[in-house]
Amino acid sequence: MPARAVKALRQLSEAQDEVRTASGNMRKSAGLVFCTKTDTSLSATNVRRDFRKVLDRAGLVSAEWTPRELRHSFVSILSDSGIPIEDISRLVGHANTVVTETVYRFQLRPVLLEGAEAMDGIFPAQEETWSLT
Repeated sequence: MPARAVKALRQLSEAQDEVRTASGNMRKSAGLVFCTKTDTSLSATNVRRDFRKVLDRAGLVSAEWTPRELRHSFVSILSDSGIPIEDISRLVGHANTVVTETVYRFQLRPVLLEGAEAMDGIFPAQEETWSLT
């Protein structure tokens, strides 16, 4: 996990502990950073509801977004940054690159174009005349 994410999660966990202590809640935390107000696991409904609130605050049309969009954005950012398809596939939990290439084909176009350009550099074009005879 990126160091920036680890730091942010630790800070969030510490802030939650402070709020818990300040409110007189002596119940032992379940150790969840993302949880309900009662410190239980989030359901898909909880996540979608809270995600819509964040989108609304950001001035986005919440009906046009789902949490899955974050996954697509993640793949797009990695792809645009030149991360190999095999690495992206592993990071999103795919067994191989077929699903990654199929589902995220639009995001992966820049990586594929870079590969084609690299091949052009390795095998420079030569003036050749092709004949079928």
